[in-house]
Amino acid sequence: MLTEQDFQTAALSVGCDVAAIKAVASVESSRSGFDPEGFPITLFEGHWFYKLTGGKYAQSHPTICYPVWTKQFYGKTWQAEEARLAEAAALDHDAAMKSASWGLFQIMGLNYDKCGFGTVQEFVNVMCKSEGAQLQAFVMFIKNTGLASSLQNKQWATFAKGYNGPQYAQNNYDTKLAAAYAQS
Repeated sequence: MLTEQDFQTAALSVGCDVAAIKAVASVESSRSGFDPEGFPITLFEGHWFYKLTGGKYAQSHPTICYPVWTKQFYGKTWQAEEARLAEAAALDHDAAMKSASWGLFQIMGLNYDKCGFGTVQEFVNVMCKSEGAQLQAFVMFIKNTGLASSLQNKQWATFAKGYNGPQYAQNNYDTKLAAAYAQS
């Protein structure tokens, strides 16, 4: 569990308000960084698995490998999400790890290098350690992707587009961030 000092240290490193980092954590993973069994919370994205495998498994595994983003196949529980990730990992471990978002800040595995790691497996190993390690990876990601200024200036739409992609408005990500920030 993260302490107030953890958030303060991260905010100082990014140069933003503590509330801005807490807002991202709240919107991305309102629960915690881990499931009740101690595995990082994940969300498997089948459209990324499709891209990373060249659609190789689209015919045989259409619920984990499809060409366009959709929520249709998301698991209803953390167990179902872990099962989707495990199914994909059995087909192509590296692509599966890159196709999932991980932990408290839901950073996509394909961004492992932007978090300062040499391989996606190093990234996954760190995501499994602690919420503190997840926070450190988030800070590195924010710094290495140029998103620090949008957090510093509370430019929620700019941040949302950079963090969640151009489809961010479909999930009202920017307005959720603004609301979470206001409540912090």
